[in-house]
Amino acid sequence: MVLKARFSKKLWYFDLEISLELGNQILVLWGASGSGKTTVLHCLAGLLNPSKGFIQLNDRLLYSSSEKVNIVARHRNIAYLFQDYALFPHKTVKENVYYGLKCHKSSGRSSTLDPLELLEWCGVKHLQERYPRQLSGGEQQRVALARALVLEPQMLLLDEPFSALDKDNKIILRQEIKRLHEKWQIPFVLVTHDEEDASFLGDKIIGIEKGQIHEIVV
Repeated sequence: MVLKARFSKKLWYFDLEISLELGNQILVLWGASGSGKTTVLHCLAGLLNPSKGFIQLNDRLLYSSSEKVNIVARHRNIAYLFQDYALFPHKTVKENVYYGLKCHKSSGRSSTLDPLELLEWCGVKHLQERYPRQLSGGEQQRVALARALVLEPQMLLLDEPFSALDKDNKIILRQEIKRLHEKWQIPFVLVTHDEEDASFLGDKIIGIEKGQIHEIVV
């Protein structure tokens, strides 16, 4: 899996300018709040349109201003783990993950994954009949990861995945992200403002300030 992207996005407070190339690695976008990191994820996912440029995943062009290509988010085969995990509060753990599978099928793709096996692999199968409000922050994150991965994505985007966790859970979940990446071998793009998160997880680290890349650590 290879991600290549070069795009700009005009924002009211600055112009975002991004150039990325990533294999089966974890790329960390690191910087202060408001630096443009989440906007990068939104453009990659198809939730926002860049002003110009291109985004390509493997040999598939997802967005190109010059060629007038713009694949909608649900057809990009990119999973997005939102900062608040975005679990449905009225659905059980099992129902949340099966909803992800239902969306997968509605997009015209089949899945080889058993959602319950995926929950077990993520360590939350025993919680399958509980609701999100009955889970800890770490448990909610594992459920959200299972729901994202049931889609068999070609890339995983994670927006501040540890921000709601205490120190002990943060350490555990960092290790879980590493383990997930070793198993799935797809590009992960992770946003954080925490330098420890970046140094522990990043195969590549890109520092962003006011929409501009100012530091690249390989």
